[in-house]
Amino acid sequence: MHIKPFRIEQYFGKYEFSAKYLLSSSDAESRTIQELLELELSSQEKFLQHWCGYTESPGAPALREVISGIYQGIKAKDVLVVAAAEEAIFVLYHALVSPGDHVIVETPCYESALEVARSTGAQVSEWRRCYENGWAHDLAALEKLLQPNTKIIYINTPHNPTGLLMPAGTFQQVMKLAASRGIIVFCDEVYRELEHDPASRLPAACEIYERAVSLGSMSKTYGLPGLRLGWLVCKDAEILERCLEFRYYTTICNSAPSEFLTALALRHREVLIRRNREIVLRNMVLLEAFLRQRSNLFEWVKPNASTIGFMHYKPGRDVLSFCEDAVKNAGVLLLPGSVYDQPRHIRFGYGRKNMPEALAQFGAYLDAHS
Repeated sequence: MHIKPFRIEQYFGKYEFSAKYLLSSSDAESRTIQELLELELSSQEKFLQHWCGYTESPGAPALREVISGIYQGIKAKDVLVVAAAEEAIFVLYHALVSPGDHVIVETPCYESALEVARSTGAQVSEWRRCYENGWAHDLAALEKLLQPNTKIIYINTPHNPTGLLMPAGTFQQVMKLAASRGIIVFCDEVYRELEHDPASRLPAACEIYERAVSLGSMSKTYGLPGLRLGWLVCKDAEILERCLEFRYYTTICNSAPSEFLTALALRHREVLIRRNREIVLRNMVLLEAFLRQRSNLFEWVKPNASTIGFMHYKPGRDVLSFCEDAVKNAGVLLLPGSVYDQPRHIRFGYGRKNMPEALAQFGAYLDAHS
């Protein structure tokens, strides 16, 4: 297997734990273990008594049951719990894709969705979206990419890095197109339930198409990346079985304490979502005001979901050098769009409680360097 360096994670690894102000984080505000345990009476005692032996490879039955409750028409047997979304991406591609296959990946995207697909030896085509047309989805372009050996179409909604939902009509058309050819749809939904307007929420892909696989995670909407748990949901038993068989070669099973805390958190997920959406909407007001004041530098297609947005950087200056200067001289971490092959963009994050402080620091940096 040959795979390219993971530029997004390399960049964060270089600065994330030393920068004082994180203004590009993709996750929502987190919580302490104590705060999670306070969601249920007697949970602390149960947690301390929880057995730390091996767990069931598909995920604890009680956890799979609570995850299935997030979806309509999904049963516990339709859920495979894994060690975060990253393992899910790796396992699914390598379990289902061979060198003779063809995969279509919506781009720009979180880098592993594209590079792990390529690492299987399959032919990979990009279904590209661009800023110049408002990040619109070109369904005609998608249809032209289809080949007789197309095995998987990867899509991401709500989208990383733009923070945009796929329009409902487009979503339905993608499913219809895939279903007409029996193609698997791999739908990254790690920001689902953090739509800025809950009424705009799309159905999960796994709910409306038998061969769709929905990817979920504790990291983004729920703000619990430290639990390192994610899941794949699909009504096609063979797809999940093949993923499970490959998973025996990766982590085998999940962390027992993480499974306990994840089940607890998801039983009260509305509490987590409500607070994180409030933070997002409050920060969005500040960020929009900031952009109006700095319209000579930045513009964007306003996000309608998630904790992130993709700013178009107007000056001709290289975004990588700009972002590195900001983190080194102001302690403000931004993510250069070059890690998405979008060298005129910068990813901003607005899901943290301290974003106003980070934004003020960044504004002061810009004023000092004007």
